[in-house]
Amino acid sequence: MKKRDTSKTRRFVIGNWKCTKSIAEARSWIDTFRRGYVPVEDVEVVIAPPLIVLAKLADILEEAALEQFSLAAQDVSPFPLGSYTGATAADMLKGICRYAIVGHSERRRYFHETAQDAVNKVSEAADASIAPIICVDEKKAMSQLTALRDIDCDNMIIGYTPVDAASYREPQNPEKIAEIASFISQVYPTRPIIYGGSVGTRNYHHYLSIEGVSGLFLGAASLQAESFLEIVRAFQEKAPVA
Repeated sequence: MKKRDTSKTRRFVIGNWKCTKSIAEARSWIDTFRRGYVPVEDVEVVIAPPLIVLAKLADILEEAALEQFSLAAQDVSPFPLGSYTGATAADMLKGICRYAIVGHSERRRYFHETAQDAVNKVSEAADASIAPIICVDEKKAMSQLTALRDIDCDNMIIGYTPVDAASYREPQNPEKIAEIASFISQVYPTRPIIYGGSVGTRNYHHYLSIEGVSGLFLGAASLQAESFLEIVRAFQEKAPVA
């Protein structure tokens, strides 16, 4: 699997399926999506399926030969290969996915993961040449990002995912998102920043061209191939915003 450039000039539409979809449902999703999908060079589409589906979906995508389309793991172990029952080490994901989500608010809330857990996961992913998508919240963004400064990871993507937007199903306004993106850029000026938080088919047009934001991180809006494709197409048509 070739390593792609994830500099700030690249743009992303990332879908997180969370704890949904069987292998059959994932295959059906890909079949529907591929019929309407036309790749655009500077926009990468990424899907994060459940772990049990991930390896099989990688095989399905190899057959489909979709361009500008990659997979992400929804999580990765903070530990290397070894005696860690139930864990999935980053080295086990090599050749299966290009990205791994780290520090998602649901992992922090329901699984009590700490900032140090996120740091360890980013480190493990980076060592395995898997690009981490590190999720940060407004209130703790500085501490979450500062803890990562000593990790050499040029291909890291920063997902700004405010907890309130997810909890109350209300996305932040674009001006606020641009403000936080500018703040994050002061810490990591060369890393792509994506926004995730209750963006869907009813409101996505407000979030396509936010200054300093390189993409969207979608949850429920990615579960139906048609609605996800609608957002992907709209994002592809928008010129990049510096």
